[in-house]
Amino acid sequence: MNALPRIREPQGGRNEVLRRHNLALVLRRVHVSPATRSELTRVSGLNRSTIGALVGELAERGLVVEDEAAGAGQVGRPSPVVRPSDGPLAIAVNPEIDAVTVATVRLGGRVLAKERVPFTDPPTPEQAVAAVALATERLVAAAGEGHAIVGVGAAVPGMVRRDDGVVRLAPHLGWNEVPFAALLAAELDVPVAVSNDASSGAQAEWIFGAGRGVRDLVYLNGGSSGIGGGIISGGALLGGAMGHAGELGHTSVRRGGGVDTVGQRGTLEAEVRRGALLAVLGLERADPDELEAALLADHSPAVRREVHRQVDALAVTVGNAVNVLNPSRIILGGFLSALAAVAPTRLQERVAVHALPLLGEPVDIRRAELGSDLLLIGAAELAFARLFA
Repeated sequence: MNALPRIREPQGGRNEVLRRHNLALVLRRVHVSPATRSELTRVSGLNRSTIGALVGELAERGLVVEDEAAGAGQVGRPSPVVRPSDGPLAIAVNPEIDAVTVATVRLGGRVLAKERVPFTDPPTPEQAVAAVALATERLVAAAGEGHAIVGVGAAVPGMVRRDDGVVRLAPHLGWNEVPFAALLAAELDVPVAVSNDASSGAQAEWIFGAGRGVRDLVYLNGGSSGIGGGIISGGALLGGAMGHAGELGHTSVRRGGGVDTVGQRGTLEAEVRRGALLAVLGLERADPDELEAALLADHSPAVRREVHRQVDALAVTVGNAVNVLNPSRIILGGFLSALAAVAPTRLQERVAVHALPLLGEPVDIRRAELGSDLLLIGAAELAFARLFA
């Protein structure tokens, strides 16, 4: 495909490390939430003149803009608000068992446009790369002039080595030791970063969604590819030695039981399944919102039994996560969010059974807020991380 317009790199110079650090500090803060210069001065600890110079440079580079939205209707001169520019774009990629979704995402977690490329069977790595290339070309063309591509971020349902973007194992896709980052980079000629999809979802919810304001959370997502997890600990994404931390879907919840995608019995992923919910509802397919609506509307004994069985199994993993990680918040996404909507009291009570009293009592269980854009926003964060660095 044609070369994509790329973001301009900062040039070297004296005090470059400190200057880049301060630029990143301001840009990250504006990325999370627009702020006035006085707010940036307060939260950064830098003086007003330094903030002014940094904002000016970021604006010159096309990364932020200022407007006078703050103070509208107030007495006195309005305070200009620093907001992320619409110019930089990240390409977000999410391969699934039945489709590859590609999106252009602006700073601030704003999805500009997205395209879902369907597949009858799980796409091969080569098919996924080809689909991403064509969709990216269309999406970038639709975005028009005045944009620069920061890079590509891919959220993959599997175990990913973050250092080089190799998908070690994605059983639902049938991928094994696939250098997905290298394949995408060779095709698109832009920097590429790849991560586990649930870890990307955890980061997105932490920055923009139900995890705002906390430093320790556990995110669990249920989707067509199974159940994944992500952990924010001490204000940072927990990766582990190889970047595989958070595989809570493969933790044991009962002796024996069904077999999950990697051959383990009695795991959360084996016992808590979207397919079982669809089957008891008599549905062939449903997105998370449709599934939730169907579960809330159906009060038959068979549906209630299946919901309670899955909620009880989910509570075992959540309780264990509370005991091991001591989070202040648990966030449930995908069809797990639907389970929480149907039986919130039962879930809370069962978690309390498995969590140590002093640890489980303050835990706040919430549903994910970012909806169907969650993984795309999380994938885009992988690309924006390079800009912030």
